[in-house]
Amino acid sequence: MSENQPRRIVVGVSGGIAAYKACHLVRDLKEAGDDVRVVPTPSALNFVGAATFEALSGHPVSTTVFDAVDEVQHVRVGQEADAVVIAPATADVMARLVAGRADDLLTATVLVATCPVIVVPAMHTEMWWNPATQANVATLRERGVIVLEPAHGRLTGKDTGPGRLPEPDQIAELVRAVLDGADLTPDWRGRKVLITAGGTQENLDPVRFLGNRSSGRQGFALAEIAAHRGAEVTIVAGATDDLPTPSGARIHRVTSAREMAGVVEKRAPEQDVIIMAAAVADFRPVSEAGAKMKKGQDDAALMTVELVENPDILATTVEQRRQGAVPVGTTIVGFAAETGDADTSALEFAQAKLRRKGCDLLMANEVGEGKVFGQARNQGWLLGADGSVEEVPDGSKHVVAARILAGVDKLRN
Repeated sequence: MSENQPRRIVVGVSGGIAAYKACHLVRDLKEAGDDVRVVPTPSALNFVGAATFEALSGHPVSTTVFDAVDEVQHVRVGQEADAVVIAPATADVMARLVAGRADDLLTATVLVATCPVIVVPAMHTEMWWNPATQANVATLRERGVIVLEPAHGRLTGKDTGPGRLPEPDQIAELVRAVLDGADLTPDWRGRKVLITAGGTQENLDPVRFLGNRSSGRQGFALAEIAAHRGAEVTIVAGATDDLPTPSGARIHRVTSAREMAGVVEKRAPEQDVIIMAAAVADFRPVSEAGAKMKKGQDDAALMTVELVENPDILATTVEQRRQGAVPVGTTIVGFAAETGDADTSALEFAQAKLRRKGCDLLMANEVGEGKVFGQARNQGWLLGADGSVEEVPDGSKHVVAARILAGVDKLRN
């Protein structure tokens, strides 16, 4: 397939209440330039009509192997697909995939497909944790099917728990990442991963703060990839632009650098991998005003802000490992958001930071107006403590996250 050709994505929809979210998924994929074909199960059409899926995708919708028989549709759709994503995937449709059923167009399509198949479960918590469902998930993963972790949140009725369908934009990003080569093999099971994300905010008064432009997107992308690879992920998040919590991850919300440092110090001794993707403020005001500072007051404090350094969370964690408070086998990854100057490049500044901090890997970005912070894409260099430099080419933040975790794999192996 030519680079300029749209990628052919089959969106399978099974009969769950979350079927309405498939409409947003189809629209997201279409707006990114993909050629999308919707293949619902017959029960899915009880929730969303065929006309809706046809209007959104631009393709006719069928549920049965007996439509378009002259075109051998039940074989052709799967053969031509670059990816198949089933969202939502009910417990029933996963059971039928495990059994190798081919009694409707969706299951027949999956049975024929040789492209990546991505299954996105959505069901009640009790159904998700049922041993039959868990055994089916394990079987699908053993066969190379990518089964994503469900989100934790409000279900139908008053229930809350794991089993919620992730947001459509999260699913779309992961589908694109898989097509761009991201590895979602669930080989990080049993591994504990701590990730910091977002920017910290240092209060000047109850209204104003010192902060930065970090959105938290890269840290959340790292958490999503790690969680879908099976890791037990904890996120320590500052300001994150109201991003949805990555499926399968636990999150601790903080505001300031000192709050983030406190949570990391407490959690670090339990981790196998620690990734410091947060943009931590280097300085904070010496004092915080108890009331809003107002213009027009004859007060020198309004004109001058005295600053003091914040704790260096990365360097402190490395030192904890050196002293034995963090296990020696824990892999520590830092981030460096750099700008070059007339004498030194951003890469050279990052290499100096790696030597100074003593971490195992450092992901370095050249930042600035319209670069990295708040953007959907990233690029830079992955630097190793052994002096290695691996260029990370421009890609979505999920693809970059997968490259970083691949670097961790290489180091740990």
